[in-house]
Amino acid sequence: MKKNFLVLILAFVLASVILPTVSQASTNDEGINEKLGLPIVVYGEALSASQKAEVAKLLEVDKHEQVDEFTVTGQDIANYIDGNPNSNMYSSVKILHKDEGNGLNIEIVTPDNITQVTTEMYKNALLTAGVENADVMVASSVKVSGHSALTGIYKAYDAKGVKLDKDRMKVASDELDVATSIADKEGMSDEKISQLLTEIKKAIAEQNPATKEDVEKIVKDQLAKLNIELSPEDRQRLIDLFDQMRNLNIDFDKVRNQLDDLTGNIQNLINDDGFWNKLTAAIKSFFHALSNFVSSLFS
Repeated sequence: MKKNFLVLILAFVLASVILPTVSQASTNDEGINEKLGLPIVVYGEALSASQKAEVAKLLEVDKHEQVDEFTVTGQDIANYIDGNPNSNMYSSVKILHKDEGNGLNIEIVTPDNITQVTTEMYKNALLTAGVENADVMVASSVKVSGHSALTGIYKAYDAKGVKLDKDRMKVASDELDVATSIADKEGMSDEKISQLLTEIKKAIAEQNPATKEDVEKIVKDQLAKLNIELSPEDRQRLIDLFDQMRNLNIDFDKVRNQLDDLTGNIQNLINDDGFWNKLTAAIKSFFHALSNFVSSLFS
């Protein structure tokens, strides 16, 4: 009994001390920024009144004196990325524009309800679309894949007079589809697929490929470098995706620092697998010890 009690205390202390508590995209109220404008909140049209109130709380809307509010619809997804106009839109976002050099910071407030898209995937896709220097929070009151949040961000920028290139927005959406599809189909971790996409973009920035064959070589080189094996179909999807980007003349050099930062963040997550496995084991041990302890009280 003493041993179980000691294990319980040790596991509890371990879990309480090292569980992460710092969010990636702080959006605390700093008053009204007259230069950058009001915070923007975009709600999914399919939300009920109670769900909208829940999302507003999750996005900490009440921390701001004023916000610009918009609603994203199925028609918006058709207008911005040629999607299905009958789509139900649940994912909602809050955006704070930042000064040049602050970078793009993403926080998924409801990770349990955004089932496919990770912060790294969002960041990669938004950089492709041309979104920079902003703090973005994503939330949903129901389980969704998370793809529609991109459309909400596009609408927010459009509503504020910032015109993003439609072809870049469409390719960014395709990038998100390819990333989530390959991760699911190939059994690859989200971090690994995000690392692959980031490294390919960095190689494109360095090599400035002139032909589709050049893009194919970059994709194959990065797959080999990261020791990733894909089916011929998925490898071709990557080649086609990045060839589209090449044809759009996206200047990845411009966001190179953010791509480098993204690589570092992803690598940290990959390297931390052992740490999180140990933490998970400690928490399981905690509840197992707690169960044994309670049982011993009645035995």
